[in-house]
Amino acid sequence: MNEQESLQRKISAAQFSMLDLHLYLDSHPGDCNAAAKLEEAHKNMQELVKQYEASYGPMNSTQRDSSRWAWISDPWPWDI
Repeated sequence: MNEQESLQRKISAAQFSMLDLHLYLDSHPGDCNAAAKLEEAHKNMQELVKQYEASYGPMNSTQRDSSRWAWISDPWPWDI
């Protein structure tokens, strides 16, 4: 697994953790420990996304601070 795939997996894990904590907090809204863990997971995911985008470009087409056409920059997947 290369660095790009590793970052993608870490981002997916952070997103899953956030979703799981959201679901837990739906049924346990007063759990301050879980709310703190959610905030920590969100900061972790933001840092991972920032790191990914600095190295490999935008993760999706809705990134506001990126060029609309950044996804077409080289290299294309089949060029690697």
